[in-house]
Amino acid sequence: MGKKLSHNQRVNRWGYIFLIPFLLVFIIFQLIPLASTIYNSFFENYMSGLNHIGPKFIGFANFQKLLSGHELLQYTGNTMIMWVLGFVPQIIVSLLLAAWFTDPSLRLKGQRFFKTVIYLPNLIMAAAFAMLFFTLFADTGPINSILQSIGIISKPYQFMSHAGSVRGLVALMNFLMWFGNTTILLMAGMMGIDTSLFEAAEVDGATANQIFWKITLPLLKPIFIYVLITSLIGGLQMFDVPQILTNGTGDPVRSSMTLIMWLNKHLYSRNYGMAGALSVLLLIITGILSLIVFKATASNEVDE
Repeated sequence: MGKKLSHNQRVNRWGYIFLIPFLLVFIIFQLIPLASTIYNSFFENYMSGLNHIGPKFIGFANFQKLLSGHELLQYTGNTMIMWVLGFVPQIIVSLLLAAWFTDPSLRLKGQRFFKTVIYLPNLIMAAAFAMLFFTLFADTGPINSILQSIGIISKPYQFMSHAGSVRGLVALMNFLMWFGNTTILLMAGMMGIDTSLFEAAEVDGATANQIFWKITLPLLKPIFIYVLITSLIGGLQMFDVPQILTNGTGDPVRSSMTLIMWLNKHLYSRNYGMAGALSVLLLIITGILSLIVFKATASNEVDE
């Protein structure tokens, strides 16, 4: 007769059994597509009119073509500019709101209502949000009508024809959609800080600003780094808002074209080799930027 399993071994076995659905989903929907994308990146495989070219193995030619052109650098710059324009006010406003909502001395009324309101934009589909802004800021839209009626402008301002205004609208939409989620995360981090630290600082004569900068912010570093990394990854994957706002053109003069919009154009034209190569480069760029953030954070912790 076989050896009888101990209680811990039986419990561990059930743990592995419960992991099977996750592993199957991961393998089918993530690992296999990832391997297929890397595989296709080494092939010439596209449509030329009605003719299908390839698949033909060409090694690193797709990567060389992407790296030798100016589009990769330009669209990476566009993506990062719009992400920074949205993330900086997002983190500032979220920190202020989180500090106010978690400060018991302020005794703010209606906190539940306001917390719900600031989180609501996160529940709205980005496509609907982009269509709303496209309508509001159109040449004949209500924003131009209001500005003309109060005498700020004499003729409609073409928001969609200027690089600064288009980038600003994309950043504004990303800010409105995500600052509520960031506020909730920062509030959770602040509520997890031991209140005795604040009480001891107050006894020592520390001001509210000193407590915030010397105690709250340093202890929020893990949450802040999580928000930074996830926001950075989301920023590099920016697609739906600028795609709908500019009707997929990235105008004016491709100033709002993002990396994922460029990838989508390759997929739409069925250039699977270039799309695969661009996906791999995007993975590498994301990994490098995330590693830089982690290294900078680790070096700060060592210095402290």
